[in-house]
Amino acid sequence: MPLLSSEPIRARCLVKSNLVTTRSNVANNRMPNIKVFSGTSHPDLAQRIVDRLGIDVGKVVTKKFSNLETCVEIGESVRGEDVYIIQSGSGEVNDNLMELLIMINACKIASASRVTAVIPCFPYARQDKKDKNGDIPENDNNRSRATVKCNEWKFRELFRDFVIGNQSRAPISAKLVANMLSVAGADHIITMDLHASQIQGFFDIPVDNLFAEPAVLKWIKENIPEWRNSIIVSPDAGGAKRVTSIADRLNVEFALIHKERKKANEVASMVLVGDVKERIAILVDDMADTCGTICHAAEKLTEAGATKVYAILTHGIFSGPAISRINNACFEAVVVTNTIPQDGHMKECPKIRCIDVSMMFAEAVRRTHNGESVSYLFSNVPY
Repeated sequence: MPLLSSEPIRARCLVKSNLVTTRSNVANNRMPNIKVFSGTSHPDLAQRIVDRLGIDVGKVVTKKFSNLETCVEIGESVRGEDVYIIQSGSGEVNDNLMELLIMINACKIASASRVTAVIPCFPYARQDKKDKNGDIPENDNNRSRATVKCNEWKFRELFRDFVIGNQSRAPISAKLVANMLSVAGADHIITMDLHASQIQGFFDIPVDNLFAEPAVLKWIKENIPEWRNSIIVSPDAGGAKRVTSIADRLNVEFALIHKERKKANEVASMVLVGDVKERIAILVDDMADTCGTICHAAEKLTEAGATKVYAILTHGIFSGPAISRINNACFEAVVVTNTIPQDGHMKECPKIRCIDVSMMFAEAVRRTHNGESVSYLFSNVPY
């Protein structure tokens, strides 16, 4: 009888133990709530992203002290939350980068479960390797140009020594930025069309590099009626892979422009490889800064017989004389995404068109939060 009376007690203990274990597992597997904060670089993009997610932008106050130090105050609890901070590397790049680092650190030390930096345009991405080839002094050792031509071997020796000397002291600033983001406390990075894909290897944390290509293909098919008679052109050798991918998806041909630079933001010469005669030329690149390259490329394509010239760029930086150059160039349209604010540029230049990529970032945030695959976005535009 004592044995029989103890069975219900043992059964109740087992049930209670199972319930406790189940509750514990559920608690451990539960995904934290999501919080999205916006820096000051691109609040419009952040608002578009949260509107698509159906949530509100988190409360945050950013200000500067009288000595221009950045101050950030997170206005709500982030303990145990899945935090996403949206900040693009545009405008006042250094201030915006510092603001992002402070926001990441503020959330991390406030016990956020995970902090993801959403950086549509990655800052310092062009400084990804040691290849600063500087300028050769015109009157080095009082040599005239005629003397340099007559003594070509001396010129080559001088050039080699000068370049090697410059390379040894060139920084790899993209790696420095990667280290800063990691040390600040970022657990994950989401960006778009990195200038050099190897930058992903600078991080010891996951990096999702989204592509603007699906949105670009959609824009071409919807806005260029004669796109089947087009040719996709890369303004430099570095963009050949990007151009061939788009050309294959559209089933059209591609061309390449080989360029040589005297120094940064100055193009010395260009050679077109491919036939663009009687075709619509579509220049595709990841970013445009002063627009010297794409404007020279447009002239080259027109001289080669292209009927119309379009330019499609992921990141439209448009600094210095860029807008005036575009206004004076022979473009039908210069298409950019809104990884960088474009409202001011569009007012100054009617040729500029903007593709909204907020839905791609919103879907990347949603999939990351829910633990789903992001690779769908590499070839599709979420509707």
